[in-house]
Amino acid sequence: MYNMKKIFFSSLVLLPLLSHSQTDSSNKAISITAYTEIYYSTGLKKGTSQQHSSFLYSYNRLKEVNLNLGYIKASHAAANTRANIALATGTYMNANLAAEPGVLKNVFEANAGIKLSKKKNIWLDAGILPSHIGFESAVGKDNPTLTRSILAENSPYYEAGVKATYTAASNKLTVALLYLNGWQRITRAEGNTTPAWGHQLIYKPSDKLTINSSSFAGNDKPDSIRQMRYFHNLYFQWQPNSKLNITAGLDAGFQQRSKKSRQFNNWYAPILIVKLSPRPKYSIAARAEYYTDKNEVIVTTPQATGFQVFSSSVNFDYNISSHIVWRNEARIFNSKTPVFAANNKFTNGNTFITSSLAVAF
Repeated sequence: MYNMKKIFFSSLVLLPLLSHSQTDSSNKAISITAYTEIYYSTGLKKGTSQQHSSFLYSYNRLKEVNLNLGYIKASHAAANTRANIALATGTYMNANLAAEPGVLKNVFEANAGIKLSKKKNIWLDAGILPSHIGFESAVGKDNPTLTRSILAENSPYYEAGVKATYTAASNKLTVALLYLNGWQRITRAEGNTTPAWGHQLIYKPSDKLTINSSSFAGNDKPDSIRQMRYFHNLYFQWQPNSKLNITAGLDAGFQQRSKKSRQFNNWYAPILIVKLSPRPKYSIAARAEYYTDKNEVIVTTPQATGFQVFSSSVNFDYNISSHIVWRNEARIFNSKTPVFAANNKFTNGNTFITSSLAVAF
């Protein structure tokens, strides 16, 4: 609580300074934005725990009204420089940044960038950045479904390091290379002296189609038990018109079974999401996905029997205004082994109903 009070009052002091700097120079643009998302979620099986499954980190409190994510963000944008800083709280922050020390648990974003070329669109950004992996972010209103997909929940939401980005003049191709502190880490794992690496390639052959390829390569454990992890995310987004959006993706990862081993454990996750917006204020989305991690590299289960889960969902969104969206979702999980807590035991499946109200300004 003390840390949150300190952060809150610090932000109050910072805002006037940011506003003042905005008037100091016409070539410096600073904007202040804020976001909050309140939610309620529950499992339909009697005796469902108040804590959602361990492999879900967003909207993970059940049977209570809670804050998933709330932040205030200051952004600077000029011809050759840019920067972002956002301080946040909520159950998302508690779950995803639990391993970070001190007030870093409340840093949603903090980065600065400089343009390296006068003629080419080449940028170098450093700090705490949004993840370069996946099509879903922590900001609920920006995603096609209300809750995050299993593959999004179990790959990085954020990262810390340095990112070099080149965007072609046609805007059809973007290439980025990254030097990172680890797999969703601000501070590197204790005893780890090895950096991690990543890439992102975004190709837009037309305004209707986006193809993304992202990767991660590195060790996220102490050097004494070093296990290299290689991960790739591929997705396609096709939007033939303003009413239809289809996303298809696949995550695949490999990790050494032990230090210097030539054998690898693997996991993979295919997904398909179809979003239909018949009117500007209304939209419907359906999702089907499967996540398998038999050796529990990423997801651990109560009985350590391997993680293999199928999930499907449907959600209805209503845009109350340009700043407010009300979202409702029904989601079904089916697992090969019992992983869902209900009636003081674990079951092979459950259905969850979630509702959220997101406000952005």
